[in-house]
Amino acid sequence: MTATAPRPAAPAPRVPGASALRAPAYRLLALLLLTAALLGTVLSGAASAHSALTGSDPADGAVVATAPQRVTLTFSEQVALGDDSIRVLEPSGKRADSGELRDLCSGSVVKYGVDLRDGLPDGTYTVAWQAVSADSHPISGAFSFSIGKPSATKVVLPKEQPGGGLVGWLYDSGRYLSYAGFTVLVGGCAFVLACWPRGASVRPVQRLVAYAWVTFTAATLALLMLRGPYTGSGKLGDAFDLGVLREVLDTRTGAALTSRLLLAGAAALFVAVLFGPYARREGPGDRRDLVYGLAVGGTIVAAGTAGTWALSEHASTGVQPELAMPLDVVHLLAVAVWLGGLAALVVALYREPSIERGAVERYSRLAFGAVVVLAVTGLYQSWRQVGTWTALTGTAYGRLLLAKVGLVAVLLGVGWISRRWTRRLAETVRVPAQRQDGSEGPEGTARAEGPEGTARAEGPEGTARERAAPAPEAVADPVRAAQLARQRAAVAVARERRVRDADPARAGLRRSVLAETAVVVVLLAVTTALTATEPGRSQEQTDRARAATATAVPDRPVDVSLPFDTGGPDGTGTVRLNLDPGRSGGNALRVAVERADGKPRDVAELKVSFTLDAQEIGPLPVALERDAVGRWTARSAQLPMPGAWRLRVTVRTSDIDQTTIDKNVKIG
Repeated sequence: MTATAPRPAAPAPRVPGASALRAPAYRLLALLLLTAALLGTVLSGAASAHSALTGSDPADGAVVATAPQRVTLTFSEQVALGDDSIRVLEPSGKRADSGELRDLCSGSVVKYGVDLRDGLPDGTYTVAWQAVSADSHPISGAFSFSIGKPSATKVVLPKEQPGGGLVGWLYDSGRYLSYAGFTVLVGGCAFVLACWPRGASVRPVQRLVAYAWVTFTAATLALLMLRGPYTGSGKLGDAFDLGVLREVLDTRTGAALTSRLLLAGAAALFVAVLFGPYARREGPGDRRDLVYGLAVGGTIVAAGTAGTWALSEHASTGVQPELAMPLDVVHLLAVAVWLGGLAALVVALYREPSIERGAVERYSRLAFGAVVVLAVTGLYQSWRQVGTWTALTGTAYGRLLLAKVGLVAVLLGVGWISRRWTRRLAETVRVPAQRQDGSEGPEGTARAEGPEGTARAEGPEGTARERAAPAPEAVADPVRAAQLARQRAAVAVARERRVRDADPARAGLRRSVLAETAVVVVLLAVTTALTATEPGRSQEQTDRARAATATAVPDRPVDVSLPFDTGGPDGTGTVRLNLDPGRSGGNALRVAVERADGKPRDVAELKVSFTLDAQEIGPLPVALERDAVGRWTARSAQLPMPGAWRLRVTVRTSDIDQTTIDKNVKIG
């Protein structure tokens, strides 16, 4: 039995027909997105999180005479910590803390601490801490202090920090892909509804939007699973731990990711209607009843999805969050309409170039409006996150923001070139038609006319007929049949290439739009890096707080001697106070009461308090414990900030004989 090669379907001439590119444009986009994902990972890998440690008590490298009652950490912004988030380790590596976290926050001061065990030996202690900042990024660090005198330590801290390693790389890549998927999904649907209704039935556009939904949904699910190890252990295996997942679901970021997944389900229903019932409707009148519902429903789903980012990242922290969050939603939607619509346009130009000029012009107007919205909301967000000109040029966030502005400027320049090509698009393109003998006839024309961009090729009798050739299945020789099939396919591709290139404006538009898409890929990577970088405003505040702490901490304790006279018998003497280390935060206070001859003496009552009159803080009483005759100690005298504090000591030597002495002391 003789096998025959199947006859390939001969494509009808179109204006301009199928792309000359052998690989579909959406594969090119996927390659660009993958490249930019790597770039986004590199950029975000060098970024720091948004909350920072601004101080500690004891300070890093401090040497204290006696063991403090607790270790406290002060942060620039609100953070989330657990009972095991702060660990204090002895020189031998044993835990020196109680393991119970204490919330010491007061007003704008964000401070947490852990109590230390009694009877700690002298030596160098290591404090390791780990937290999650208010904008969902993990932070960690370590420092050391010494009791008595420094010593060698056996503590070995893990080299891999939260948010790093393989888990960090996967999480950062997932963040980029979720942004990109959301942008193409929203922008592609907006492009079809607002600019090119016929695109709802175009398979390449359908595939682009479907792949964007799959990318967005898969990336969101991966982020939810990776969130636990990303902010915690850093072990990839914990992504499949249900206990870790339950803890993630209790956090704000976990709730945002869960909501994003639910909204992805609603988006799938929207896409199904758009490319199903809506695409099957023939004319604008038949589609009118669906347009309103799709527009309203799509806007709600898109705004809700954008809101999950606004509620869990940059916009939810810092100044004016009540205004920043809705503006951030508008900003994200404008980005999606502009850049996602651009992705749909480039696919249409390469895979369905018969798109009419009117659709391109409608997208041009839509993109212009989106750019205006981006300019207004971006200017506000830049002021909110940067604040000063020095932060714009002197911080990592500011420099990334300048790079983003430069890329937007390049994108606008290329877009201006695209607009020029759009104005030059021809509605009717004349190309040679093919005669039956395979030669080109001078009478042939190919038109792209009408609102639907209908393509038609006409020959001498009004029809472009296929060149007479034996059908492949009619040839007995299978090799010859395959050869004929390849020849027919090559002729069809060459004809379509000639038809496509007949309008140079379309070729120019394709090139300029593809250049825009390449810039967009890099722009999305820089934007992703910005979301993982500490804003310039908070970076400057953190640097100022650290500088103030570094310069305010003295190298020696504060010693004060206060003579007193209660007026009664044996009512004279001296109160000696030692405040160690003599700076803001926790201090050890030792008080000695001596007679006039210098010998220790007990008194009926002894009270000590501190008042910062400039800030109207206090008086803050200090709880004293009697250690021996004439000796009292307070293991934790808390002074919340540096300044000129008024030290007040009250001494009572009998039931009626008492005096109070004040003295100003400078606390760093």
